[in-house]
Amino acid sequence: MSSSFLQVVAIIAGLAMSAAAFAAPAPAKVATVNGIAISKAHVDVIVKAQIQQGIPDSKELRATITDRLIELEVLAQEAGKKGLGKSPELKAQLEIQRMQALANAFAQDYLKTHPVSDAVAKAEYDKLRSESDEKDYKARHILLDTEDEAKGIIAKLKNGEKFEELAKASKDAGTKDSGGELDWNAPSGYVKPFSDAMVKLEKGQYTDTPVQSQFGWHVIRLDDTRPAQYPQFDDVKDQLKQSLQQPELEKAIKALRVKAKIQMN
Repeated sequence: MSSSFLQVVAIIAGLAMSAAAFAAPAPAKVATVNGIAISKAHVDVIVKAQIQQGIPDSKELRATITDRLIELEVLAQEAGKKGLGKSPELKAQLEIQRMQALANAFAQDYLKTHPVSDAVAKAEYDKLRSESDEKDYKARHILLDTEDEAKGIIAKLKNGEKFEELAKASKDAGTKDSGGELDWNAPSGYVKPFSDAMVKLEKGQYTDTPVQSQFGWHVIRLDDTRPAQYPQFDDVKDQLKQSLQQPELEKAIKALRVKAKIQMN
C-alpha cells in the first residue's frame, strides 16, 4: 500500500470525522463490511487525488481503491473491538486530521470564491517581464584553479590556439569536453562576476583578463546573443494566478486569527 494512498485515506478519515456537522442524504455505497457502508464518495475522493498525480481513472483503479477501503474498514472495526479507539493519542490524531481536512476545505473554497482575473494576471506578467533581463547569452568558459593558469590560457588564445581545444584543461567537468560551451542563459543565471564580465564582451570576444568567482578563475568567450526568450502568457497564466492568490489567502487566515478569541494555557 503506497504512502500517497495512505495520505489520501488519512484525509478521508478527517472528512468522515467532520461529516456529522453537515446534513446530507445517505451516500451511495460501493460495499458494506459487517453492515458498515463503504461510500462511493470515499472512492471518488481518492480517485481525484490519484488523477492529480497523473494516474487515469479506470474500473481497475476504482476496484483497487474499493478493496483497500474494505481492508481499512475491517481493520478499523477490529481496532474498535479492542478498544484502541479510546487511546488519547489516536483521538488526538483523528482530531488533527479533522482539522486539516476542514482547513483544506476552507482554503479551496477561498481560492474558488476569490479568483484572480486574467487582467490582473496579465499585469503581473508584464511587470515580471519588464524586470527580467532583455537578452540571453550563449557563452563558453574555461575554469582554472589559479589566476596564473587562467593567464596562461589567455596567452595561448592570443597566440591563435583554439578556445575549444584549450577548454579540455577546464576543471568544469560538465563543459570541458564540449569546448566549454554553456547553454543559452540570462545574465542573472550566472554568478555576478561572471555575468558582469560576459555582458561587456562583443560577439566572438573573450576576456583578456581572468575573471574570479567562488568557483575559481574563468576565461570567458561570448559566442552569441539573442532577445530574451519569455514564456507566453497563456502558458504561465494559471501559475501566476496561483502565486497571486496565495498572499491573499494568507492575509485572510491572519485576519481570522486576529478576530478569534485565543487564550494560551
